[in-house]
Amino acid sequence: MSKNIKKIGVLTSGGDSPGMNAAIRAVVRTCAYNNIECIGIYRGYQGMIEGDFKEMGPRSVNNIVNKGGTILKSARSKEFMTKEGRQKAYQNLVNAGVDALVVIGGDGSFTGAEVFNEEYGFSVMGIPGTIDNDIFGTSHTLGYDTALNTVVECIDKIRDTASSHNRLFFVEVMGRDAGHIALNAGIGAGAEEILIPEEDLGLERLLESLQKSKASGKSSSIVVVAEGEKMGKNVFQLKDYIEEHLPEYDIRVSVLGHMQRGGSPSCFDRVLASRLGVKAVESLIEGKTNFMVGLLADKIELTPLEQAIKGHSEIDRELLRVSDIMST
Repeated sequence: MSKNIKKIGVLTSGGDSPGMNAAIRAVVRTCAYNNIECIGIYRGYQGMIEGDFKEMGPRSVNNIVNKGGTILKSARSKEFMTKEGRQKAYQNLVNAGVDALVVIGGDGSFTGAEVFNEEYGFSVMGIPGTIDNDIFGTSHTLGYDTALNTVVECIDKIRDTASSHNRLFFVEVMGRDAGHIALNAGIGAGAEEILIPEEDLGLERLLESLQKSKASGKSSSIVVVAEGEKMGKNVFQLKDYIEEHLPEYDIRVSVLGHMQRGGSPSCFDRVLASRLGVKAVESLIEGKTNFMVGLLADKIELTPLEQAIKGHSEIDRELLRVSDIMST
């Protein structure tokens, strides 16, 4: 065991995701298992600047493994982007006797952790928590599996209405820069078309596809749209465009919004959070710093934070091919 690590701080930052609480629980209990104190830092980096700390032990994380959101709360901190803000945060950690940080969040949170490490040589370890699954160095981020299941369940319910009324539904899902949710949930829910930021399907091809669907006898259709798709039109403009060119379609729009971020985490996310939390603490104890723990080929591996931030999480080309075949 590294003699330097006697107290570890844990925080959640950026957008919340199901599984964050399970990860907090894993960090706290792994600390207790190794006789290390654990401090919960409330409201992310902003709480670090304001000294909003609370000691946490195994019993303080009872009954949270099944809860969505984050008991430590989350906030975006503009102040932490300044040297003065980071200086305050560092002083608060030193005063509290904290030796290392576990940061649960996305690339913005990791960027903050990396800068903090560079400036103060402070030991940091990242756990990827975001439903978008857009972080390099892990096949799954915390909350992604739960979000997929939530979206598929919603689309299944929308399809019941679409079928009953012979309607075309545009369903917008989260994913401003990455189409992982749209692509996987679209295939899982049997969508006729899937529009994602990584692929510019083109309005003409979308029209053609919908015309083919109508001609082949499909009385209702579901088009899943990632919020960052590349056609240059938001989902309501897409609806207007299709209505103008295919007036025979009765079109509705459903924006799933923040319900995708909420809810009880899936078993997969709970187990993943537990594995990542244990590895994060054990890696800090071993003297490692400036890494993110992630899932690669079903093993928990370390990726340098810089790579996790700058690397690009690629869309699965094979899934795109499967999607094309399934929409026939």
